[in-house]
Amino acid sequence: MEKTVTEAINYRRSIRVFKEDIELDTKKVETCIKNAVLAPTSSNLQLWEFYHITDKEILTEITKACLGQNAAKYSKQMVAIVVRKDLWSKRAKSNIEFLKSTLNNKPKSEYTKREKFTLRYYEKLIPTIYTDFLGILGWLKYLVFQIIGLSKPIYRQVRKSDMRIVAHKSAGLAAQNFMISMASIGYDTCPMEGSDTLRIKRILKLPRGAEINMVIGCGIRDDNGVYGERFRIPFNEVYFKI
Repeated sequence: MEKTVTEAINYRRSIRVFKEDIELDTKKVETCIKNAVLAPTSSNLQLWEFYHITDKEILTEITKACLGQNAAKYSKQMVAIVVRKDLWSKRAKSNIEFLKSTLNNKPKSEYTKREKFTLRYYEKLIPTIYTDFLGILGWLKYLVFQIIGLSKPIYRQVRKSDMRIVAHKSAGLAAQNFMISMASIGYDTCPMEGSDTLRIKRILKLPRGAEINMVIGCGIRDDNGVYGERFRIPFNEVYFKI
């Protein structure tokens, strides 16, 4: 029986040691990845890819790239979450094609204001924000937007570094969807940031524009898989009701 959302969140821990004699159902892990792609994503661009690693030799290589940490060494499977900010144009076009398909060949003259705005958003605004050249255009846009922001509210995260952060935030949301989904069926995970991301890109044969968001080790928790009691800063120190 699957756990409720709250039960799954409480059950999820970062597991460093997985049981060696219990394998995972690959199809169930794949289903959890399908849940991951339903996570919210900035402008619905979905600038992510998910590499489900089950091959033993590749797992060994990835373990070395993850600095040999136990969460990798004991993993039965891994999922590498990859950011593809470089695919923004392709993903924007996919959104445009989808939106037009929902309009049933309706002529542009009959588009509603919302339909016109949404199409302009992907055809004009997204290219304005994501287009850059060696970071120079990003800084020019940043200065222009800051000046405009003196008189009215405006989106200010338009530099190349800002857009990388946006893409990684979306990937992080997808990663959490995946881990909570795994916890709901009694599967365990451990997100790993400590890794040689360049080596991982080479192992997975990723293009230059791809970036590793995190690698997630997967398995069934061993009795000593949790390294200690859960600690969180007191809620009243992080919660502010306004």
